[in-house]
Amino acid sequence: MSVQYDYHHLHHVKQQTTSKKTLWVTLILTSFFTLVEIIGGVMSNSLALLSDSAHMISDVIALGLSMIALHLATREPNARFTFGFLRFEIIASFLNGLALCIIAIGIFIEGVQRIIHPQPIQLGMMLGIAVIGFIVNLVLTLVLHHSVKEEDNLNVQSALWHFFGDLLSSVGVIVSSIIIFYTGLLWFDPVISMVIGGIIFIGGSKIIRESFMILMESVPDKFNLDEIRAVIARVEGVEDVHEMHLWAVSTDHYSLTAHVFIRQNIQPFCVILAINETLKTHFGIEHATIQIEHAEINPHGEYGKDFLKGRKQLSHGH
Repeated sequence: MSVQYDYHHLHHVKQQTTSKKTLWVTLILTSFFTLVEIIGGVMSNSLALLSDSAHMISDVIALGLSMIALHLATREPNARFTFGFLRFEIIASFLNGLALCIIAIGIFIEGVQRIIHPQPIQLGMMLGIAVIGFIVNLVLTLVLHHSVKEEDNLNVQSALWHFFGDLLSSVGVIVSSIIIFYTGLLWFDPVISMVIGGIIFIGGSKIIRESFMILMESVPDKFNLDEIRAVIARVEGVEDVHEMHLWAVSTDHYSLTAHVFIRQNIQPFCVILAINETLKTHFGIEHATIQIEHAEINPHGEYGKDFLKGRKQLSHGH
């Protein structure tokens, strides 16, 4: 007999049709152009072009992970994965960011070696492929940017960073080939590739930080825990709020838990209803678990003793 699980407060699934279509289009185009760029980079002997193709390979891997994440995000929660599979989106983003940073370091090391030992470059092929790359990356960056505006998704944001890096790479390769053509300074190729690497590294570290903070279940930047505590405390019947936790399961998918002491002459179900409504209205938090407690029954150590002492003083004052 199958057991039914009710997660009615918040659906732990994401149906992201825009993101899915976008990622399919970008994955097909990127895979094709990656092959073109690898062949061109090897034949022209341009590090800037090869660094761009290495970055494109990471794009294909990143997009593949993003596709898996989007597929898993549509699966319903079960007895083991009670939050569904939304968190894989963040794991995929973390791996994407890590891949970007590793690639950037590799480009930088190779760039230093090329500056020390300059190598001849076939400028015509380098420029031709860079121009095609610029057009492809511009189209994909605009498509992904439009998708991110429609559906907030850290995965698609990380893919967008990949393509923004690629777009800058293409510009860098074009500029580099023109400068080398007119000046003959071969070291411009590795220098441009190192600048590209630096931009890629900044993007990657930003994604790593965002996904790391979610994986560590930190309070999302958009929320102030003290402000939320104060708003809950103003709900009729609430005397104290403690043991509060707020975290993101995935992008724009938040959960909150809190313990509250309430006035003894008030209906606890009404308090819970009012708190949930307040959280939804003020902060857009739809998944909250509120535990009603009694300071004299539930053990709270010194915190509970101080609360009871304050309550007595307040009642004597009246």
